[in-house]
Amino acid sequence: MGRLETKVVRRERAKRGQRKKIQGTTERPRLVVFRSLKHIYGTIVDDSQGTTLLQVSSLNKEIADELKAVKGKSNVSKLVGMALAKKALAKNIDKVVFDRGGRVYHGRLKAFADGAREGGLKF
Repeated sequence: MGRLETKVVRRERAKRGQRKKIQGTTERPRLVVFRSLKHIYGTIVDDSQGTTLLQVSSLNKEIADELKAVKGKSNVSKLVGMALAKKALAKNIDKVVFDRGGRVYHGRLKAFADGAREGGLKF
């Protein structure tokens, strides 16, 4: 097993362990964060019904103008988190369970969470 393969396997194992403990309900849906090399995606999921309630990413047209003025991936992540919180509050979702997807709570992931908290979400 190469270094990269080991890293992926370790993250998948952490993700499975986390998913056993974290469940999104109707009262507290799950906030899932996915980050690629270029973009970041945030999704709010109700696991009890198996539905996606809303989704925001750095590719959304609604926040494209704001993102053009910002430099750096962490700052973009923070703005996307704030946009997700604004959409969630519009749908009367104020409490969520944060699912970091087996990744370390650091960098862009932390910036996303801070932006969501600043926007009004509680987790």
